[in-house]
Amino acid sequence: MVASLVIGIIFLVAGLGLRYWINRRKFYRRSPMGAEGFSSYESSVFIKLIEKVGKWIAYALIIFGLLSLWVYSREKNDKEKQEVKTEQPASHR
Repeated sequence: MVASLVIGIIFLVAGLGLRYWINRRKFYRRSPMGAEGFSSYESSVFIKLIEKVGKWIAYALIIFGLLSLWVYSREKNDKEKQEVKTEQPASHR
């Protein structure tokens, strides 16, 4: 149960951090006029491809992290419901 919480937080933070890092690199690559500066055409194509793949990986990490947190909350609610059921005395009429 706690493992899904830890995994969810780690993946969520990793995905958000990866998106931040990619967007920050893209921002600082821009000139004052707003155009991105690359040393060559090949580096432009390669870097843009890697950034697109990185963004998709970041989206997957965020989704997996959110799903893990959702699983944790469901498990916690189920456990609380089971504890409440066992605490109530059985009444017979």
